[in-house]
Amino acid sequence: MAAPRPPPARLSGVMVPAPIQDLEALRALTALFKEQRNRLHHSLIPKLLLCEIPILSKADVKIARNDFREDRSQGKGGAHVRGRWQRIRETAPRTIFQRVLDILKKSSHAVELACRDPSQAENLASSLQLITECFRCLRNACIECSVNQNSIRNLDTIGVAVDLILLFRELRVEQESLLTAFRCGLQFLGNIASRNEDSQSIVWVHAFPELFLSCLNHPDKKIVAYSSMILFTSLNHERMKELEENLNIAIDVIDAYQRHPESEWPFLIITDLFLKSSELVQAMFPKLNNQERVTLLDLMIAKLTSEEPLTKDDIPVFLHHAELVASTFVDQCKTVLRLASEEPPDDEEALATIRLLDVLCEMTANTELLGYLQVFPGLLERVIDLLRMIHVAAKETTNVFSTCGCVRAEGDISNVADGFKSHLIRLIGNLCYKNKDNQDKVNELDGIPLILDNCSVSDSNPFLTQWVIYAIRNLTEDNSQNQDVIAKMEEQGLADPSLLKQMGFEVEKKGEKLILKSTRDTPKP
Repeated sequence: MAAPRPPPARLSGVMVPAPIQDLEALRALTALFKEQRNRLHHSLIPKLLLCEIPILSKADVKIARNDFREDRSQGKGGAHVRGRWQRIRETAPRTIFQRVLDILKKSSHAVELACRDPSQAENLASSLQLITECFRCLRNACIECSVNQNSIRNLDTIGVAVDLILLFRELRVEQESLLTAFRCGLQFLGNIASRNEDSQSIVWVHAFPELFLSCLNHPDKKIVAYSSMILFTSLNHERMKELEENLNIAIDVIDAYQRHPESEWPFLIITDLFLKSSELVQAMFPKLNNQERVTLLDLMIAKLTSEEPLTKDDIPVFLHHAELVASTFVDQCKTVLRLASEEPPDDEEALATIRLLDVLCEMTANTELLGYLQVFPGLLERVIDLLRMIHVAAKETTNVFSTCGCVRAEGDISNVADGFKSHLIRLIGNLCYKNKDNQDKVNELDGIPLILDNCSVSDSNPFLTQWVIYAIRNLTEDNSQNQDVIAKMEEQGLADPSLLKQMGFEVEKKGEKLILKSTRDTPKP
């Protein structure tokens, strides 16, 4: 085991003369802070006096209690309190949080000792109880109360909390009480940073990068969720730049979502922050393993297919994403052919490549991104080439391209060719939508007979016929040359008339000329 880190100066050697000694007093204070009105100190202080929670000095308690009782007996409200009582009201917030901080520091001393000497871990129970209650108290006090957030922050409580949490990570003990203290500490950091830019800045200074590197890969899913909450709350445009220099944190977020897809915070970090930074995605993508790439691409699809359309600010970023996805697909798409071997491997790289195709299909369904991808160098040619090779492979031998298959989004690969032909043909249809250059290019590459030859029912390619129909209609729209190609194929017996009729076409002969007529409306991508 690595040597324990030196104890932080904020924690080490703390000896507090008069800390809160009673755990029940802390619990009472925590309970008071649960109510929103008690976070306002004019409501809290009378309750502190009546409950005899030892927060204030004895002299203050005696004088303030007499003044308070006299005011109550005379029916006076808080606006009529005496000068001494008013002073207590003004100084109480700092006094309360200083006392809580004092007990937090003193209790932390036991954690430091356990980090230096693991045999001391058995004596942590009472200290962990107090630490947990301190964090709960501070956590509750910060809920939707900027006054308390500021008071607590100004005592350097954030730095103390971060240092203590990092010590928790070093303890090699399995105690539920340690996990509880760990979780409450992270919740406190999340609450003090919530909607408070000054606190967010201080949290970031103390927590980045070590706390995130320590917590995002923690085996406890609540610790992962709470640290993700802190990261999401603290990130802004400038701090995203720092992530580009610490890509391990960004990758840890991807892994966290992979392990805990039900967790809201990693999902929000990726969809609402990472995918809005083309620079971060460009820097991160080459460093991801194939499973991590699939996870990121799945969330990109989720963003593209969301009920909320991409905004004007999203479009420039997604154009950069489109460039990354298209160039990677053009370079790597032939890796899918490995799956046609007699014993196809569990090829994660193939699944990542297939997911690139899925993203391209959704991107080309967006009119704002379509034009860019329609002219992307080599994309259309590579898609047609790949369709041809897969079509040949499916005819020559029995393999995953000719049998029923299944793609599992969570990263398991089993017969990953499911729907692959359908999506290749769908992408061709999208790239040819109202684009004569691409229509002609498909014809030049003998793509029309290839597409028609794929028009058959296939369990492993659901909706294959529908996508063939869609592609042929886009290929022939306002393109007489492509219409002639199909009409001549029908005349030569290379295209089944019943199939053409099913696709919504019929061939008429006018004199010496064959005319392909459409019987349906033109579809959209």
